[in-house]
This record gives sequence, structure tokens and C-alpha cells, in this order.
Amino acid sequence: MARAPGHRHQRWIVSSRQGKMHPSVYGNRLAHASPHMSEDDKVFEAAGELFALLSTPVRLKILSALCHGERNVSYLVEATHTKQPNLSQHLTALYRAGILGRRREGTQIFYSIQSQQAVQLCRAVCTQIALDLDLEPPVSEAPRRKPATKGASKAPAKPTPPGRPARKLTTARV
Repeated sequence: MARAPGHRHQRWIVSSRQGKMHPSVYGNRLAHASPHMSEDDKVFEAAGELFALLSTPVRLKILSALCHGERNVSYLVEATHTKQPNLSQHLTALYRAGILGRRREGTQIFYSIQSQQAVQLCRAVCTQIALDLDLEPPVSEAPRRKPATKGASKAPAKPTPPGRPARKLTTARV
């Protein structure tokens, strides 16, 4: 696939000391930005790059499938309901961006989440969209919490906003 002249992938890496995501020097459009660009503009530019990277449903499904541990490519093909070549392109983009990590074990490649910030962002957005559409957010595959013991107090339920039916809220798996 031919790329436009000057096209570069934005590469995001996770700082091991701070645990924060930041653009690396490789492919960093901010490095070529005008010296007069405000700090707000730099933040919006970086956010736009991240949103562009996460703008396809398949990539959101990949993050969702990897939320609770590393998975091999065969598992991800089934979980995302996509073909292996298409999935590989998305995995490569997320890996190059530093969102995912990978390791090889024999003939299999296992992927895992490297950027919890990207996952938190996706989870928040998908949960809010599900609520706005009056749908159940995607259910997490995380192990269920143990039931409360006898005598444990439950927090009072929040009142339901007018115009919205009462319903059980769950957190999105992304």
C-alpha cells in the first residue's frame, strides 16, 4: 500500500518511570510543529493522534479482548470476528504505537496491553456511549467479585435521572 509523501506513523511509548503515555521522537509530528504552537495545541494534536489510532472498532475489540491478560492471535481472531490478515494489520499498528506488547512462544505470538491509559480512555468512552444509547456496556470477562458477606452494608443506590429507566450499571470491557 503506497503512503502519501511525508506520512509517518505516530509512535506512542509508555514511560516505565512515570507510567504515562507520550509520543516518541520517531514519527512525532509534534517535533516538526511550529515553535509558536501553544501547549494546548500540542495536547490537542497528541490527543487527535491517539483518537485516530483507536478509531476503528476492530482495534477497540482487540483492547477489550486483552484487558485481562495476554492472548494469542488465534484467540484474538475469534474474539474480534475478523480475518487473520486484517487482525495482523491492526495488531501491528497498535504494537508500533506502544499500545500493545508482544512476545513469541514457539510459533505463536502473544499480545498484551502496554498502555493502561489507552484502555482507560476506551473504557470510559465506550461506557458513556452505551449509556447514552440506553444499552448495556460490554461486560468484562474479569473474574466476578465475591458476594458480600452477611452483615456487610451496601451503599445506597443513586437516584435514577428523570427520563431514564432504572438499570444495573456495569463497567465496559475495553
